[in-house]
Amino acid sequence: MLPALAQDAGLERKPATLAEADRLYADRTSLASARRAVQLWSEELSRNPSSFDAAWKLARAGYWLGGHAPASERRGELEKGIEAGRKAIALQPNKPEGYFWMAASMGALAESYGLRQGLKYRTPIRQALETVLRIDPAWQQGSADRALGRWYFRVPRLFGGSRKEAEAHLRTSLRYNPNSTASHFFLAELLLDDDRKDEAKIELQKVIDSLVDPDWAPEDQEFKQKARTLKSQIAGR
Repeated sequence: MLPALAQDAGLERKPATLAEADRLYADRTSLASARRAVQLWSEELSRNPSSFDAAWKLARAGYWLGGHAPASERRGELEKGIEAGRKAIALQPNKPEGYFWMAASMGALAESYGLRQGLKYRTPIRQALETVLRIDPAWQQGSADRALGRWYFRVPRLFGGSRKEAEAHLRTSLRYNPNSTASHFFLAELLLDDDRKDEAKIELQKVIDSLVDPDWAPEDQEFKQKARTLKSQIAGR
């Protein structure tokens, strides 16, 4: 759309730096691109502390880098993601983005520390994800239910975990996106852990067969590779 038409239609054009950051983040499999996007969003937030978009996108990027940067940097990236999520929540407490991406980084950080230290994050993670459900359960294709399913699976029963709740949340998330590679893969892991091997293989095949979502291509490709690996391991048992 031409600038003049955008103005005539009453639409607000995205600043060039933020549009560039989005373009760079779309190429996040390149760490250099992801880090440059982070730099641009950080600069925007410094110039404009009320920029909700910059804050929540920094939170999302922190989670990505926390899983893909060199091992020595990952916890630091996740901490930055958590802080950015908190800023987004402070700016827009009635929007889901800050809560979700803060919880995502907390979850990854908790897993990096292991059970003993990681359990301290279990309550704030659950509370943040339940807040997303209250705001908009359909947000981002049922991501809150997907993440809660993972939470209930990973947290020991003594501390609130539940296989029944895990499966219920994961299956609910699939109502919003029946092709979610993440939901099908997490469900497969749960089923396999419950010794429901045949059901797990069906879920893994769904991951492998799913079409790649252009907005989530890097994540989809990773889950597809994990599904192929896990299915091969099952066959070898």
